[in-house]
Amino acid sequence: MAKRGQNEGSITKRKDGRWVARLTIGYEGGKQKRKCIYGRTREEVAGKLAAALKAKRDGLPVSNDRITFGQFLDKWLEDSVKPSVRPATYSRYTREVRLHIEPTLGKVKLAKLSPGDIQALLNTKLKEGLSPASVRHMHAVIRRALGQAYEWQLVSRNVAKLVRPPRVNRYEAQTLSPAQAAAFLEAVKGDRLEALCTVAMALGLRRGEALAIKWEDVNLEAGTLRVRHTLKNLPGGGWELAEPKSRNSRRTLGLPQFALAALKEHRKRQLEEKLRQGKKWRDHGFVFTSVIGTPLDGDNVYKLFRQLLKENNLPDIRFHDLRHSCASLLLVQGISPRVIMETLGHSQISLTMDTYSHVMPVLMKEAANAMDEIISGRK
Repeated sequence: MAKRGQNEGSITKRKDGRWVARLTIGYEGGKQKRKCIYGRTREEVAGKLAAALKAKRDGLPVSNDRITFGQFLDKWLEDSVKPSVRPATYSRYTREVRLHIEPTLGKVKLAKLSPGDIQALLNTKLKEGLSPASVRHMHAVIRRALGQAYEWQLVSRNVAKLVRPPRVNRYEAQTLSPAQAAAFLEAVKGDRLEALCTVAMALGLRRGEALAIKWEDVNLEAGTLRVRHTLKNLPGGGWELAEPKSRNSRRTLGLPQFALAALKEHRKRQLEEKLRQGKKWRDHGFVFTSVIGTPLDGDNVYKLFRQLLKENNLPDIRFHDLRHSCASLLLVQGISPRVIMETLGHSQISLTMDTYSHVMPVLMKEAANAMDEIISGRK
């Protein structure tokens, strides 16, 4: 039998042949809280004890075989996720845990959670009708949580890494042709969303980027617009301005004349609206607002956008497809992919070309025709 100091833990051999280490992990109600660590060999227990002592010295939770996955997730959300992510991200993680993960896996002991448990959860959610993308995100949350559990030395491995999430088919971007784009701009004229839709398509803005624009970001005289933020609507109400998707997403863009004209007209309508509302107007400086000056809700914008398309017999596309339409129209006009990359705020030119590879056949045909003209002109 070998022993260590009481505070550092002790290792003894039981009558049944198993080894046990006893460690003081704190005090509760004036009484010592002790933890027992079991193993088949002395070396196994010594390793577990060393890990527990290190966790204790580092101020991390000491492994507890009785802690459930649900208990761990609650602590993980509060101690690890909440301080390190944006409020909207924290809300999304919390909703994922509360609605889908904890009801099924919450009572499973953390140390006994298996790849099969996680795979069964993912399969069940698919059968319940959740999209592959949603289930894949659920797997990512579990994997991140168990990664933290491993770093805290609460588990010996991240079992989520052994589970394959469902495959998500790549969304094929729907784009407007030049004629359809012109018809779309004609259809939105006079509508409350006219300037928003026009600017989004003209500059290839993401929805959050467009909704985050403030008048201080727009120079109507110079005809320029700065993208500095993205607007996120928070669950349960409220909103926040967040950093854009990437460093390249911060950009200053030139406004085409038709977009500039739409913004000027929109500015007049908004000032008239502000006068009518009087004290009810809540001025946050946003370009695109509700009838009382608050920023627009992204989901409501999407519903109104789809209604506009339906009423005018236009292709059933997403709001984000206005961004794709912008890129496709520029590519067909022969604009350099590098310029399009900067316009869209992509981090790499390969991302631009991969996303809009469907336009390449048209460009290649035009290149062939141009070659014919060059050669014919030399004869």
